[in-house]
Amino acid sequence: MSTTKTDDAWAVMERFYAAEAAYVAAGGYGTADYAPVAELLDPEVVLHQAPGLPFTGTGAWRGHDGMERFLAAFSATWSSMEFLEQEHWGDAATVVVRNRVRFRSRATGEEVETLIVQLVTVRDGRMLECRPFYWDPQAITAACG
Repeated sequence: MSTTKTDDAWAVMERFYAAEAAYVAAGGYGTADYAPVAELLDPEVVLHQAPGLPFTGTGAWRGHDGMERFLAAFSATWSSMEFLEQEHWGDAATVVVRNRVRFRSRATGEEVETLIVQLVTVRDGRMLECRPFYWDPQAITAACG
């Protein structure tokens, strides 16, 4: 398949970030519509979650079901997420994204700003693999209460 500007890796991630933020803001699992997120995910999507995060554990979340379970845990922890700044480098199939993000904890109401770097691969206009690296897992843990 030839890649167009609308399905290169960064364009896919821009749409994914918007859908993810809307899903979290709408209340997440059981409340929000997962379809806008799912349409941006390859059926074989894998999210490799970094160790040390209190809300998702360590390991891989696979397929649409795995990603929905991840986002359920994520949205149970955070009431909002705001992308404050983004930089990206890559090509049609791969992108590295540096995100400065502000999260608000559902449990404590506390806000935390942090950096997250993600290495993402895309296939046929959908996210295939994501490896996020959180700059300050301790701050995330503290905000979660």
